Amino acid sequence: MSRGRRETPDERADRQWGELVQEIRVAQTGVQILFGFLLTVVFAPRFADLSDLNRGIYITTVVLGAAATGALIGPVSFHRIVSGRRIKPQTVVWASRLTFVGLVLLLATMVSALFLVLRVATHDGFVPWLVSGVALWYLVCWFVLPLWARNRYTTRG
Repeated sequence: MSRGRRETPDERADRQWGELVQEIRVAQTGVQILFGFLLTVVFAPRFADLSDLNRGIYITTVVLGAAATGALIGPVSFHRIVSGRRIKPQTVVWASRLTFVGLVLLLATMVSALFLVLRVATHDGFVPWLVSGVALWYLVCWFVLPLWARNRYTTRG
């Protein structure tokens, strides 16, 4: 008995590309809003009062946000450049890899931004613990749960 969809490799690549584009739209919107906000922080009056350490965290956060933005927009450029070359299955593979890297960078950006904001807002020693908890939550939601489900429910054969 055959399992799965009955589709050609090209049909599968088309479907996977469509699914990937929808997923990227969600992540792109979030990273672009966060990155845009980060770019404006340097112009705020309180920025001059930041300690050297907090400025370093800010710079790291901006660079991570820029890298995440690049990785999450990368699949669009990749597709546009190779479109019509009959390599959509390979395009899907590379776009998927860029998206995964973009999600990891987005996670790092969000954790770094949260760390900076909470350091500036509270100056309390519990901040690293709180941020670690949020980072763990992101890891569970974004990676652990999907990997568990993939392992648990994927048919082998």
